[in-house]
Amino acid sequence: MAASPRGTRPNTIHFDGGPPCRVTPESCFAARETVLEKCRYAEQREPLKLALIGTHGVGKTTLAYEICSLLKKADHHVELVTEVARRSPFPINEATTLEGQLWILHAQIAAELEAGARAPHVICDRAALDNYCYLVNKFGRQPHLEHWLEWWMNTYSLLVAVPPLADGIPPDGFRSQNLEFQQRIHDLLGELLGEAPFYALRDRVLWLDRRDRRVWGELIFGAAAPLLRQKENAHSAAAR
Repeated sequence: MAASPRGTRPNTIHFDGGPPCRVTPESCFAARETVLEKCRYAEQREPLKLALIGTHGVGKTTLAYEICSLLKKADHHVELVTEVARRSPFPINEATTLEGQLWILHAQIAAELEAGARAPHVICDRAALDNYCYLVNKFGRQPHLEHWLEWWMNTYSLLVAVPPLADGIPPDGFRSQNLEFQQRIHDLLGELLGEAPFYALRDRVLWLDRRDRRVWGELIFGAAAPLLRQKENAHSAAAR
């Protein structure tokens, strides 16, 4: 399966249902400089909640730290939410249990709420839908959970899909190194985003291209820049 759904170009995103916007390394560098300058003088800022989505072992946590660093350089107060599964008292990976996945789902949402109480901007190294993919892989879809998940997924301003890498899964002593398992989760995420009740989320997904791995952080900053500018412009209009 490709890194993005059929008909979706990598490094492409829609804003407010508008036409697709191509995010390139060149455009994101210019956007970064503009946002860095404007953000230093913005007195009021709306919250930005960004989540990286994708299977395990693709570098989401490292990328999340890089995004936080870029936003902090732009004088933003940012809180980072990292993988809650590492604190789970239940089995994970292929040996996960239904109780374990429910714990992870609730812990993810609780961690995001806590982060939002500490800082106006939140970066998550995964979204609740990622965690749901592991539950679906083992136990099938749970319709009674999906409407709740759809509601929560709408709290993210921007979703960034990180593709599997050609060099495999770096060993960390925690996550499974089974490449077939990794690919199944990747495929499930793409399938869920293509079906109800989650298909509307595709308009807020930036699909990264593995060929641009060197500048992923800058690409994400460039994709977030229009959101930051829109919020600042709304404040300026309200002040007039």
